[in-house]
Amino acid sequence: MFITGILLGANGSPHLGTPWQLLAYRGGTLFGAALESARECAFDQLVVTLGSSSQAVHERIDLDGVRVVESPHSDTGRSSIVPALDAVDRRADGIVVLLGDQPGITSAAVWSLVAEVATPIGVCRYDDGESYPCWFGRELFGELRTLRSDADLWDSVHEGTHPITRVDAIGNVPARVTTWPEYHQLLSGTPVPADLPLDTHPLPVAPMTRHRRRTAP
Repeated sequence: MFITGILLGANGSPHLGTPWQLLAYRGGTLFGAALESARECAFDQLVVTLGSSSQAVHERIDLDGVRVVESPHSDTGRSSIVPALDAVDRRADGIVVLLGDQPGITSAAVWSLVAEVATPIGVCRYDDGESYPCWFGRELFGELRTLRSDADLWDSVHEGTHPITRVDAIGNVPARVTTWPEYHQLLSGTPVPADLPLDTHPLPVAPMTRHRRRTAP
């Protein structure tokens, strides 16, 4: 099979007040870590979506070898998956969708999903619920083009219109970062109060590093 991975990085961060993509994480950036995890999956093609923070991401994160799709209106809730589909290789049997703010997704989870999926849709089933990565076969691309937002992707799962393969994944759903408490929890591995004082927020932006880039055609 020819597999295209789509790493979603275009959404904004209204609850953070700063681009989540550039939050400091493990010596680099949050989005950079998710991108490296996606690279480890060795997809036949890797597509990355970027939004209003695209320029800063280009300046600070190595995007070598990936196809970048600009989706500047995703901050207003519009789907970045829809334009990404135009960049998917015509040979692709399907796409694996990953979140750029969920760096804990592993290549093992991705390839277990790909190996076991036998239906148009596949999702990972963790100990505490279902989450990404998700699989969507080429036969659903037309339907995906009608998405209004990236979150609407899950409507296809919950509506039960199509057969779904649920593949067991190890542990709990990998942490996401949409709020400061979630960011601190990701860093510390332990829950933090939801009313975390503003002055405890760390400097969010990783150090500036410029890269020479060669984006995929």
